[in-house]
Amino acid sequence: MSTQGFFSFLDDVSRRNNSLLCVGLDPPLETPVEDILTTNLRLIEVAAHAACAVKPNAAFYEARGVHGWDILQETIRHAHSKGLPVILDVKRGDIASTADAYAKACFDQLEGDAVTASPFLGRDSVESFMCRPEKGVFLLCHTSNPGASDLQELNVDGEPLYLRVARMAGSWNRRANIGLVVGATFPHVIAEVREVASGLWFLLPGVGSQGGDLEASLRAGLDGGGKVLVNVSRAIWQARDPGAAAREMTERINACRGAKASGGQAEKLPRLADRIALGLHDLGAVRLGTFTLKSGLTSPIYIDLRLLVSDPRLMADVAAAMTEILSGLRFDRIAAIPYGGLPIGQAVAMASDRPMLYPRRETKEYGTKKPIEGTFKAGETIVVLDDLITTGASKLEAIEPLLTAGLKVTDAVVLVDREQGGARELADKGLTLHSVMTVSDLLDTLVRHGRITDSVRRNVRSALGIG
Repeated sequence: MSTQGFFSFLDDVSRRNNSLLCVGLDPPLETPVEDILTTNLRLIEVAAHAACAVKPNAAFYEARGVHGWDILQETIRHAHSKGLPVILDVKRGDIASTADAYAKACFDQLEGDAVTASPFLGRDSVESFMCRPEKGVFLLCHTSNPGASDLQELNVDGEPLYLRVARMAGSWNRRANIGLVVGATFPHVIAEVREVASGLWFLLPGVGSQGGDLEASLRAGLDGGGKVLVNVSRAIWQARDPGAAAREMTERINACRGAKASGGQAEKLPRLADRIALGLHDLGAVRLGTFTLKSGLTSPIYIDLRLLVSDPRLMADVAAAMTEILSGLRFDRIAAIPYGGLPIGQAVAMASDRPMLYPRRETKEYGTKKPIEGTFKAGETIVVLDDLITTGASKLEAIEPLLTAGLKVTDAVVLVDREQGGARELADKGLTLHSVMTVSDLLDTLVRHGRITDSVRRNVRSALGIG
């Protein structure tokens, strides 16, 4: 229905209705078939103001045969007429032409805006869904059923399979159209998955009859600014007053959101960015004193990110954080800036499964004399990656040979933004800066964990001219 990306569409409706509720349209098998469409239309009228999406489970319509399929199509058309996105709960996943056929059925015939899909056959089994940038795909990560642990919690190279799925989702998210299904019956899993998938929408089934903990799930899913979609089916479908049930659920969700925003609930796990900040301090990569930077500026803080090569676990965290930022961007290749950005760029390329190139600081006087190392094609879009930014001069200098080679550069990603004009200088040239953390974020984390005093934080911010 919408020509914008699915998650932008969802975000717009969520803000409009001040809601994170998804109403499941799952007519129980004992429901007379003649009552299904009437009930669906009534629920959609409610959802148009109290929810931000509807999610029909295709199985309950397929079980009614051709008539059920007609009801499903009419349900989707009515939801679209009310401006609501439709998530088709189909849990598809297959290979080659079969996957293409499933995608055509869901997106072209039924006109769903998003689907649930199983990634357990591998990337090619869901590529037919992911390749459409305007459509959304919620990959099964850790489901809400009791048997989820049978396979999804198996150890894979030192971590449970569901975390491996979450990491892969980030690297597959080249079109910014992937989310994850994480059951509300396992709040601790939601917290763990949020650590490695900070930028993805979560679809949370299991609230209601399955006994999912709404409050704990929202605390975990909303951590660090994450976004969640709380699916409720039977508790609304079978309610005497579905409208009242939907409004009550939205009020409960928003009460939890308010508590989270006001700091009323303690976070169980440190955010990934906090862990990186503390790791940098432990590594000696953050030092206080008086330093002269490459730009010629005098600084009360020196951040030496070249030390990251000596801490592979911390480097892995950095790569994970940057991969999450990249998951929301559209690009063909990463361009790491020598020299500080090269080891980070290589780690990010491996974590995100994206090809990397780099512009040389000095053109070779022998061999091919190439100014850029790596393969590429003119017209491709490049994301520039570096360790930190002070002013934007060095980034713009490094980008110049990329532009000369016919590449497009619209975004730059750094680990630390020193907040000294770099973002503004890049913006003046049409580039958007993304950072894992700012110097202010770094200082705030060190204060919260007792590494420096608030007085030191104020002095550093004042010296850097940060308001």
